[in-house]
Amino acid sequence: MLGAVKIYGTGETLVRALDGVDAEFPVGQFSAIMGPSGSGKSTLLHCLAGLDRLTSGTVLVGETDLSTLSDREMTLLRRQRIGFVFQSFNLVPTLTAQENIVLPLALGGQKPDPDWLASLIDSLGLSQRLAHRPAELSGGQQQRVAMARALITRPQLVFADEPTGNLDSRSATELLEQMRAAVDGYHQTVVMVTHDARAASYADRVVFLADGRIVRDLLAPTTDTVLDTVRSLER
Repeated sequence: MLGAVKIYGTGETLVRALDGVDAEFPVGQFSAIMGPSGSGKSTLLHCLAGLDRLTSGTVLVGETDLSTLSDREMTLLRRQRIGFVFQSFNLVPTLTAQENIVLPLALGGQKPDPDWLASLIDSLGLSQRLAHRPAELSGGQQQRVAMARALITRPQLVFADEPTGNLDSRSATELLEQMRAAVDGYHQTVVMVTHDARAASYADRVVFLADGRIVRDLLAPTTDTVLDTVRSLER
């Protein structure tokens, strides 16, 4: 991402959600994005993922410049090369867990690699829940289904927006460990927005935003160093 600017509204209602952001999220790294409410965290994530377009600047996914893509091309890129995990799970209620997992492939008329599907199901502990619909699963189980769905296409990037926000402490820990394992075991690239210092401590780095700008980049974070950085930025 280079020179990223995102403006909403005009005149007196104008909001500069991103104000010249330069950021790189290397392959095989787990990055967390933090900042106070209104700092631009979700806007940054949405623009990186092609869910929203920049007012000016450049977002590259690999060698692909998102600004050059049509709406259809953007949809295909998100389906094939990007995975998503949201706070609200976003599972289709009428589909089983397995059908939700393979949905990104089904939408493109593809079938899953059986070995990869089996590996995901096993690593996420879902083998006994594949025939269940979302309403029959706990919040933690639903989020694990969402994680499997995000990884089923072997995407270049996985974006997670407050993925532990609706989970209890145990389920949140399990999900974070699984995201960490996806990076370490599958060389996945994960970018996560969070307000939780403990969640951020699972990442390789934490990018801090304030007023639409990156104000700190913390490597090898711990819960304590994340909290210390948050306090220093609030002074």
